[in-house]
Amino acid sequence: MTKLIGYARVSTKAQDADRQIQDLLAAGVRRDDLYTDHGLSGALAKRPALDKALTALHPGDTLVITTLDRLGRSTQKMLELAEELRDRNIGLRVLNLGGGDVDTKTPMGAMVFTVMAALAQMELEIKRERINDSVTKRRATGGDLGGRRPTFTESQIRTASKLIKAGEPATQVAKDMGMSHATLYRRIKKLP
Repeated sequence: MTKLIGYARVSTKAQDADRQIQDLLAAGVRRDDLYTDHGLSGALAKRPALDKALTALHPGDTLVITTLDRLGRSTQKMLELAEELRDRNIGLRVLNLGGGDVDTKTPMGAMVFTVMAALAQMELEIKRERINDSVTKRRATGGDLGGRRPTFTESQIRTASKLIKAGEPATQVAKDMGMSHATLYRRIKKLP
């Protein structure tokens, strides 16, 4: 009996895979045959849930993913995986690929997969190029590079400084503010 094995992945722990899981279940994947990696980049060679999904696949089965980028970032790696699955007589079905789903068990599906894998990698490289260009331009003009924003106002730091001068232990004042005492001292030093 052939099975559909589903694989979902989210890149950060803050994200959830609920939408992917719902799509995979709607495509006929049983909940017991669903594998999910949380907080793992598609660029990683080893992903525990993907490895388990690949181990669970038998000849005639099909690996189902929602979008191509859930499988990987590199065209080379995706094509190697597709070839490995084909050699094991396992299909690869990508839901939501160009408005429909693609099954690599068909010649047309295999061709579409190859083209889409190349386009996915190109899109990633273009995005990286744009980000690098934007950061370079911001650096050159002294612009904001993003990063964590200060969560404490100058007034709050002044109040903390007054408490320390009044005899409160610096470590306790910093702890109450939710920062290390080293960070608090650094912020006090920066006060005008």
